[in-house]
Amino acid sequence: MKLSGLLSRTNHDLPGVIGVARVDRRAGDLLRRLSPGDVAVLDQVDIDRRTAEALVAAEVVGVVNASPSISGRFPNLGPELLIEAGIPLIDNVGSSVLRDVKDGTRLRLLDGVVYAGETEVARGDEQSAESIADAMIEAKAGMAAQLEAFSANTIEFLRRERALVLDGIGVPELYVPMRDRQVLVVAGGPSHAVELRRLRKYIREYRPVLVGVDTGADTLFDAGYQPDVIVGDPDGIGTATLKAGKEVVVPAQTDGHAPGLERIQDLGIGAVTFPSSGNAEDLALLIAEAHGASLVVTVGVQAGLREFLDRGHSGSNPSTFLTRLKLGSKLVDGEAVATLHRSRVSFGVILLLVLAAVLAMVAAVAVSGVGHVYVDIAVDAFRTVTDWSKGLFS
Repeated sequence: MKLSGLLSRTNHDLPGVIGVARVDRRAGDLLRRLSPGDVAVLDQVDIDRRTAEALVAAEVVGVVNASPSISGRFPNLGPELLIEAGIPLIDNVGSSVLRDVKDGTRLRLLDGVVYAGETEVARGDEQSAESIADAMIEAKAGMAAQLEAFSANTIEFLRRERALVLDGIGVPELYVPMRDRQVLVVAGGPSHAVELRRLRKYIREYRPVLVGVDTGADTLFDAGYQPDVIVGDPDGIGTATLKAGKEVVVPAQTDGHAPGLERIQDLGIGAVTFPSSGNAEDLALLIAEAHGASLVVTVGVQAGLREFLDRGHSGSNPSTFLTRLKLGSKLVDGEAVATLHRSRVSFGVILLLVLAAVLAMVAAVAVSGVGHVYVDIAVDAFRTVTDWSKGLFS
């Protein structure tokens, strides 16, 4: 009882953020083991956007990084996303934390210090919105060198994957028809669920082919849609979502190894592999382009200059750049589509306004007792305006 009381006080009565430690030097392996309420303990210089998005999606309560989260080489996006999500970030605590903190230990984070109960196990720099903003200003000085490296990587990627990018060789065949249809690609980027909700009218009107990428597939399913195509690592996608998808495409390494394929086989779901060094988002876009989509609308897919330079796209940055060149004018951001759809006045609204005006006219004529001649004129006017409105808004 005394030990139980001590643990209770240690875990709940002391100040700070408390969670169960999940420890791994490799961020990719760590992300697969995270659960809501965990504290992620990793060793990653320059936390990238993709890692941060995965940490936020896993609902961790804190992040402890053995290395600097912003090294100053370039303005990486991960730390900013974590702080915006309200997740404490303590970095540069040293690699010994990976040895001293055992997986499953209950940790407490407070003012840049990592505690196990009341015992200090590591100390580092707790990041804030202000400290990240200052570091990002300094990091912009490193963008020139990153641009040079990006150019070299692009040339190397094109040398390896030119048949795929230029001619579509290697894109898997699908049963879902895409030719001359619009395709909506939903990836797990920031605010992608909000963006998807804004496109409800667009989806209802145009019935695009729905492609879910990684956690974007779960977002589609949770919103009440059946994904036509799912592209991504099955280990990071819900079972119900995988079973609901009409087709599943599993990205594979260039040597043919496809992570997550065993899970697909265990679930008894048919899938095809897509060997490439590109990321899942780019593979989804290449699939849509190769199968003749007339327009590709993206949700949660960001590809500004900062995203290109972000280390999370390392090795696949060139694929992102070249893929967008390949699709050209077919590629449209979902935010733009939602904005244009909201600004358009629907035919139904116009028709209701015309109907209300005509009914008011008919009522006035009937009350005045002028006669049926004016009623016929009003009806003819209503028909004329209705035909004109249909021609204008069709």
